[in-house]
Amino acid sequence: MTHDARPALLSAALHAAARGWYIHPLRPAAKGSALHGERTCRYTGECADGHVKWEQRATTDPDRIRAAWTAGAFNVGIATGPSGLVVVDLDVPKEKSGKGSSDAPDGATSFAALCERAGQPISLTYTVRTPSGGLHLYYAVPPNVRLFNTARTVAPNVDTRAWGGNIVAAGSTTPQGTYEVINGAPVATLPAWLLSLLQTPARTGRAIAPLLIPSQATRRAEVALQRETAAVMGTSEGGRNNRLLAGARAMGRFVAWGEITRDAVETAFQAAGEAAGLSPGECRTTIHSALDWSIRTCRPRETA
Repeated sequence: MTHDARPALLSAALHAAARGWYIHPLRPAAKGSALHGERTCRYTGECADGHVKWEQRATTDPDRIRAAWTAGAFNVGIATGPSGLVVVDLDVPKEKSGKGSSDAPDGATSFAALCERAGQPISLTYTVRTPSGGLHLYYAVPPNVRLFNTARTVAPNVDTRAWGGNIVAAGSTTPQGTYEVINGAPVATLPAWLLSLLQTPARTGRAIAPLLIPSQATRRAEVALQRETAAVMGTSEGGRNNRLLAGARAMGRFVAWGEITRDAVETAFQAAGEAAGLSPGECRTTIHSALDWSIRTCRPRETA
């Protein structure tokens, strides 16, 4: 991508931000974030107190956006969660290859069938066509509702992007083509039937298996893990992810000190997070990030 592409991409970024959508730069002509990842974080500036992910750094501030897109011809990413969006991603099956087949229905066909079973038409909403021929349907999430990504669990070739998710904005370009608005209608509210389908299933009250900790763990590490996982399971919706993050960070020092294995901690928190109603993917991401940060930054045992 050349320097001449910058004005158009900046315009696309500002246009998205003006809608209240939180945006961040993607690599030129690509879909991955242009912001540094945790492995290369220098823990300075915004990251002085711990790595700040792209979802947290996404912004609607025009000055920050202009500064970023002056530095490079970045594609435009929308952090769907902070933007109050769920974007339904209707994929086109890849062509037949030695490893797979294109016999599966495309996402648009699958989604139309879902709407038909729900007895509802496909809502008229803001829609973007992807370079591969797929569609992104934008929906607004009702206040106080927090949804997360899904990947082909709704229907074949149908994904959704919400908290933890990123979508490539209209005006961005890849070698395959440009993301184009094909329906500029206002963003519709997420249909009730689809909201129900995407919400985390209610907790059943079924007891989870007893927490098993390897015998080589120290007693204080065992007690700490029992306490922290119990706190995660006892946290209500709205604070669960933050409590999981805090708990895993608290345990990282014991892993660094060799008092308990990382695998034991990850397994325990994964079970606790899912029991609290968090999605498996969200649990894994939060636990991994928290332990990496804690292990890297904890003080030596002798000075703790």
